[in-house]
Amino acid sequence: MKHLLDFQGWSRAQVESLLDTARVMREVLERPVKKVPALQGFTVATVFFEPSTRTRTSFELAARRMSADVVSFTAATSSLQKGESYKDTLLTLEAMGIDAYVIRADAAGVPHQATRWVKGAIINGGDGRRAHPTQALLDAYTLLEALGSLEGKKIAIVGDILHSRVARSNAELLSLLGAEVWCAGPPSLLPQALPGARLTPSLEEALGEADAVMVLRLQKERMETGLVHLEEYIARYQVTERRLGLAKPQAPLLHPGPMNRDVELEGTLADSERSLVNRQVQNGVAVRMAVLYHLLVGREEA
Repeated sequence: MKHLLDFQGWSRAQVESLLDTARVMREVLERPVKKVPALQGFTVATVFFEPSTRTRTSFELAARRMSADVVSFTAATSSLQKGESYKDTLLTLEAMGIDAYVIRADAAGVPHQATRWVKGAIINGGDGRRAHPTQALLDAYTLLEALGSLEGKKIAIVGDILHSRVARSNAELLSLLGAEVWCAGPPSLLPQALPGARLTPSLEEALGEADAVMVLRLQKERMETGLVHLEEYIARYQVTERRLGLAKPQAPLLHPGPMNRDVELEGTLADSERSLVNRQVQNGVAVRMAVLYHLLVGREEA
């Protein structure tokens, strides 16, 4: 594949091959010297038109772990503040010889447009509420570590589904890998449809006998006023120790972050033995190393 925009056009075999590479990269990260020359001579640009902590940092670390040069771009300190367009910004970077662009944007579709503007590989680091494929990949990798297989497993995703690009990408990817994905939240925060997932306003129905539970935050920055009342949400949809008891014993708990403790998730659960939140962050570097390797080295070999 030339780009990673979402999982349309990706086969299960291609995804599994990428995740196999991520396992190799995870071994690299456990060595005393956590670096390989796999991408020496390549230049990766992280182009973030929207703020980020985990995605941006892990991509930059992933590129450096494979000896690539890294160019870091942020909108707040760029010519975008002077009226420059996304297109002209990317064309400027293209003139500097960039091989891969990790793009995050508040508007859906910007990474897709970028494939028409520049020659390098485009990786969607999150566009609007549409997609966040590398988050889904690291979630899938973490779930596979915990469960061994996703075939036939029930994965519950709880929270603000309507505004979540993470929910969309996970529904797309986890179902491709054989999982049964359930998404639960208040009716006002559920889309009319979500390919790859069953939607329900019943938290109990989603959590019942779930093999794993993923919790999402309320994305107030994308919400229209009045869609949800915080106190009511906490009372009916916060994942608590008692409610988690509806899932299978020892079902792992995931959260893509940033986390609002004691809002979408009971604070003590985030630090419990069932929580894989920190493991997700650790796996994010290995998975993003694998993505860069497949798109850059794979493109060269092709």
